[in-house]
Amino acid sequence: MLVTGSSGLIGSEVVKKFCEDGWQVLGVDNNMRADFFGTGGDTRWNQERLKENYMNFKHVELDIRNRKDVLAFMEGIKPEAVVHTAAQPSHDLAASRPFDDFDTNAVGTLNLLESTRRFFPEAVFVHLSTNKVYGDAPNNLRLVENDTRWDYADAEYQSGIKENFTIDQSKHSLFGASKVAADIMVQEYGRYFNIPTCCLRGGCLTGPNHSGVELHGFLSYLIKCNLEEKQYNIFGYKGKQVRDNIHSYDVTRFIDEFIKAPRVAEVYNIGGGRDNSISILEAFSLIESISGKPMNFEYVDKNREGDHMCYISDLSKMKNHYPNWDITKNLQSTFEEIYQSWLDRKSKTFASTTI
Repeated sequence: MLVTGSSGLIGSEVVKKFCEDGWQVLGVDNNMRADFFGTGGDTRWNQERLKENYMNFKHVELDIRNRKDVLAFMEGIKPEAVVHTAAQPSHDLAASRPFDDFDTNAVGTLNLLESTRRFFPEAVFVHLSTNKVYGDAPNNLRLVENDTRWDYADAEYQSGIKENFTIDQSKHSLFGASKVAADIMVQEYGRYFNIPTCCLRGGCLTGPNHSGVELHGFLSYLIKCNLEEKQYNIFGYKGKQVRDNIHSYDVTRFIDEFIKAPRVAEVYNIGGGRDNSISILEAFSLIESISGKPMNFEYVDKNREGDHMCYISDLSKMKNHYPNWDITKNLQSTFEEIYQSWLDRKSKTFASTTI
């Protein structure tokens, strides 16, 4: 198996799962998160953890934007599956670094797809897309304002947004646009060349191995701010914007199901569904109940460009196609795992600085 972005949240969870299942796993990563987000986004700690724990994992330092290097590398391997999780993941950063954003998200994906077509077209290709391919079109739905969250007013959307929701005529942010390009290309390589591909349009993907920062990693960063008693900035929508959150473990379980019974050019909205949905204000209350610390925050009366007021993934297509899959990690346990992970990282950092 080839995993891109193998030191990141989803990539590292995929490495863990498939190494433990006996696969030989090649992980491609060049720690671009540190370049994008500074030391807070650095993922080398995760890379080293994987190398130490799994003898059947091999790290490869490779920049997926470099077409010549990608083609040369891919020609020499014969994976049964490619799990593509590498990305520039931030709305805000894309506006200041548009070339890096597009070259990573769109061009990097094309490099991997074309390499797959040339050298091992029978391989299953799983692409981690995003719900931001829908742009801000979900904000055009009728919403109701409750005490702590926005919610859908129409019964049609009570289970969330389906995969046939429009991706056109809306503001995506440059990040959303580059991910649309990658998403459509993954589908096209499936349909045109009959390669088993799928796009997983993630809601809020989260878990204990996230290097959350303000520009990316909503829950991880929020919990880190609470632990360290740092100020968290709410950007618009009264803090009532809603995300459905799915643990990286459950994302990886679905990837496993798809690889066992692949389809061609499929699209799935992968998130936590309504049961794992939460607003920022509600997230404050939950982490405060776990840590015992009050949340320090400031409200900025301007929402992020292309941001969703309420987004919940409809999981019915996923469950229909793969009935053995369902959500196993609820919000309470997910928050507790992330909180404990930050505590552990903080204690290790302290220990290393005092030696």
